[in-house]
Amino acid sequence: MAPGNEAYHPHDAIKAAINGTMITGAAGGLVSAIQNSLTKKNVSAWGVFTRTGGTIAVFAAMGGTYEFTRFASANLREKDDSLNTALGGFLAGSVLGLRFGTTPAVLGFGALTAVVMGAYDYTGGALTGYRKDSEMDEFERKELLRKNRRRPIDQTISEIGEGRGVYGPGYDERRRERIKEKYGIEVPAKS
Repeated sequence: MAPGNEAYHPHDAIKAAINGTMITGAAGGLVSAIQNSLTKKNVSAWGVFTRTGGTIAVFAAMGGTYEFTRFASANLREKDDSLNTALGGFLAGSVLGLRFGTTPAVLGFGALTAVVMGAYDYTGGALTGYRKDSEMDEFERKELLRKNRRRPIDQTISEIGEGRGVYGPGYDERRRERIKEKYGIEVPAKS
């Protein structure tokens, strides 16, 4: 079965949004605590919520918006691809841009986040590179890659011609005859 023919299974966008809000809200709380501890004036432990609490709200709103938009667009389009991630990234970045209060910031942060998140998802969603299949032997994997990309020599010669390291069967004979016709020189055969 081809990868494009698989049936789409809808996702629960509300549950994902609540999950994303909780996780990124907790991360925002950590960042807010760090901001509070680095201020010159010691307010109190409640300064995490009163003085730098906006950070928690922005983080939570970004996470919830991203997750909801990603899954809602996937459900509407009935496709799981990187465009859903880019849409979620755009709206999440726009939430971050709202903090600055200007339209260019909203659009700029949205576009930047959309490009970064979309590209990350499109390239496989891993910063560590290609994930190897632990079941497949390295030799078998390379043979599969070679077999997948191998072309017949006749097709290659018809497309790019002979020379530059690409020689078909009987090349030496054809070369010898061509040189004899053109220059009248007898080229000895290789032994």
